[in-house]
Amino acid sequence: MHKSRRDYMELLSVRALKKYFPVKKSPERLGSESLWLKAVDGIDFSMEKDKVLALVGESGCGKSTAARLILRLMKPTAGEVLFEGRDIFTLKGDSLKAFRKSVQIIFQDPFASLNPRRTVFDTISEPLKIHSIVKRKDLRDASAELIKKVGLGTDIMNRYPHEFSGGQRQRICIARALAVNPKLIVADEPLSALDVSIQAQILNLLQKLREETKITFLFISHDLKIVNYFSDTVGVMYLGKIVEYAKTEDLFKEPLHPYTELLLASAPKISHSPSPQAIHRFTDSPKDTGEIPSPIRIPAGCPFHPRCPKRFNPCDKIAPELKEAKGRLVSCHLWNPYEPGKYN
Repeated sequence: MHKSRRDYMELLSVRALKKYFPVKKSPERLGSESLWLKAVDGIDFSMEKDKVLALVGESGCGKSTAARLILRLMKPTAGEVLFEGRDIFTLKGDSLKAFRKSVQIIFQDPFASLNPRRTVFDTISEPLKIHSIVKRKDLRDASAELIKKVGLGTDIMNRYPHEFSGGQRQRICIARALAVNPKLIVADEPLSALDVSIQAQILNLLQKLREETKITFLFISHDLKIVNYFSDTVGVMYLGKIVEYAKTEDLFKEPLHPYTELLLASAPKISHSPSPQAIHRFTDSPKDTGEIPSPIRIPAGCPFHPRCPKRFNPCDKIAPELKEAKGRLVSCHLWNPYEPGKYN
């Protein structure tokens, strides 16, 4: 069958993906109904080759759980993840090994994601050996090239993780991810554990690697400034659902969902004024909209309605669908067709 350009360009497709975790009952609740923590609650999105999709949202919205499902580090409650058209949860044997080679991760904490008992050479050469990428006699040279690619000197090959700074460790983690020439890298908050000055260096490195290697990135972050700089498309998550999905430029120029507006308004803005007092000033700060509800007891209707300053009649009764509006997808009754009197 002839493939369309869309099929050819699509690398990853996520369909109705869910991950629920059972909540243990306390002794006083024995006999009551079972409770579930809905970490990911039916999300859909796709990723094109050579592009960067960012997932953003507050802590606990399901970003990292979605990343681990896409990496097949855990099993879903329901739904599919298609990589190059194949459901990753059905892969076995050589097909699964090929998927592991094609999709790599950069973890949030470089202090925890490196084995303290292994040298830099041991860490970087291991995936080269597992996937038989180079001959054993060429392992050191191949590892040295990867080290240089991430901006480190080859004299560090026999040193251990505790001898490096956080930024250096993250560069080593990036070199390890690059070792197998992946098609997709999942970067799960790769900058949040680093100092601000180091964050800029690592972000510039990721941008350079993206331009040189054409690797696709799924970028998980809560830092909207970084997302605006690095991504092509943004998915905004709230309580396990995607509430807005748009091109980065469009989303930052004109957010449509009230929650997206809240996120953007909450981000610190640096004044152009030269005064030191103005540099740390927060402008256009939103009013307090309360705490995020528990993912165990998600509100009826739109999950954001208890905090939404724009809520109206159907919001607490009917859950809005993710539908197209103004060239992007939005899950909000403000943009979905609404019939007055229907919900009275």
